[in-house]
Amino acid sequence: MHQDYYSNGKLLLSGEYAILDGATGLAVPTKYGQSLTITATSSGVLQWTSFTEKNSVWFRGSFSLEDLTVISTTDDTISKTLVALLSEAKSQNSAFLENNNGLSVQTHLNFPRDWGLGSSSTLINNLAQWAKIDPYKLLWNAFGGSGYDIACAQHNTPIFYQMANGVPEVKEVLFDPPFKDAIHFVYLNQKQSSKEAITSYRKQHLDKQHLVTKISAFTKKIATTTSLSEFESFMEQHEELLSKTLGLPTIKSKLFKDFPGAIKSLGAWGGDFVMVTCAKENTDYFKSKGYKIIIPYIQMVHSSIA
Repeated sequence: MHQDYYSNGKLLLSGEYAILDGATGLAVPTKYGQSLTITATSSGVLQWTSFTEKNSVWFRGSFSLEDLTVISTTDDTISKTLVALLSEAKSQNSAFLENNNGLSVQTHLNFPRDWGLGSSSTLINNLAQWAKIDPYKLLWNAFGGSGYDIACAQHNTPIFYQMANGVPEVKEVLFDPPFKDAIHFVYLNQKQSSKEAITSYRKQHLDKQHLVTKISAFTKKIATTTSLSEFESFMEQHEELLSKTLGLPTIKSKLFKDFPGAIKSLGAWGGDFVMVTCAKENTDYFKSKGYKIIIPYIQMVHSSIA
């Protein structure tokens, strides 16, 4: 037996935080992702090995197939999370992991783990495919979150994503801006915890319906405009609205005040990638400030058009 699965990474271009309360978000699957390979063995155990984008091992563990007891591990925290995911998968499909004499499982990322492009969501979607279960249920029972990252894992084009009465609604969208050469993604040199960001947002006392309505409107405008200046304006208005909502400064006012283009946070504020607009030669501005990882839109986004 040999099985292979692959899931795309994700970026949320609009809707962060408000998407948790029903706002429509614009999300794009990335050309970066993670694979999962399962091979039958005669070892009698489940042997798990996770590889980085440079093909070096970052985690290794061995587990009992009978009850998922940890036999050996290089990281107790990772093992605990993995056992929780596998146990949840088994609770949703009792036949999962049954009747095996041994299994070797390998995961391969093709992007650095600290980039925040979905090392967890790609794993969850791959696991769900393997176990033949609902990936959204696996995500929500294990980690929480809106689920847009699972939708990105499964699609090869940009999408509108919305939670409607607890049910994810996904619609593929023709997002192919004529100015895409001016869009770049800059890594802020630190990974942000989505769990912590969501917890902080949940503590805010605000008019959620007003926020959802405004953010959904920005999403539609960002996705459909053919004007770079309008796109930048919508980016900045989206940032200002969330800045007031969260009581946090925008990333531009905090780190890049003198940058002439627009800058928008993506996902959890304060880490991972930001989206910026400028000519390619102007990206040297970020390099001069120590932000060396700058990925053009067409290299980042998984699209049937780009």
